[in-house]
Amino acid sequence: MINLFSFISFYKHSFIYFLIAGCFFAHQGFAIEKEKININESTIGWLGSKITGSHEGLVDLKSGFLIFDKNAFIGGEFVIDMTSITCTDLTGKGKASIESHLMSDDFFSVNNYPTANLKIVGVEKKKDNVYIVNASITIKNITQQIVFETKIEKNRAFAKLVIDRTEFGIIYKSGNFFEEIADKAIYDEFEMTIELAF
Repeated sequence: MINLFSFISFYKHSFIYFLIAGCFFAHQGFAIEKEKININESTIGWLGSKITGSHEGLVDLKSGFLIFDKNAFIGGEFVIDMTSITCTDLTGKGKASIESHLMSDDFFSVNNYPTANLKIVGVEKKKDNVYIVNASITIKNITQQIVFETKIEKNRAFAKLVIDRTEFGIIYKSGNFFEEIADKAIYDEFEMTIELAF
């Protein structure tokens, strides 16, 4: 015959155990936080240079999020709207011409590839609020690895990416592919300056 006291004691301790375990795993689950990017308050700037000068502009973020583990930055993923490319250092016909050219097949071919993607695959803390980020970036359906530094302060993240366009099949007026163009060459590397609000 089962001792009533032992029976009650067993279930009492079992209940406490499962309550503690449940709280522990719930805490573990909530330690990982996904912070949605506020695309209206975030900016992505670009800078492309050539022998005779440079042009700059903006491109919109379509969506994105950052991942934190107990306030430590550990990941994220972003989608960039390539159809939104604008040039900010020109006006009128010059502005319209360069924007149209950047969207054409010579460059980003936005009719075929309307978005670009960046996915963070690894993060290493360098110092307080500063991280070394390993990511995969996809442009024109070609994926390459990239490493860059990011700084996170409060609800803002800052980064500068240097991208070699030729790694994504964009070789228009590249001096490495067309030596004969000399002073008309466009440099292979372009910069993206990113500020994210979350």
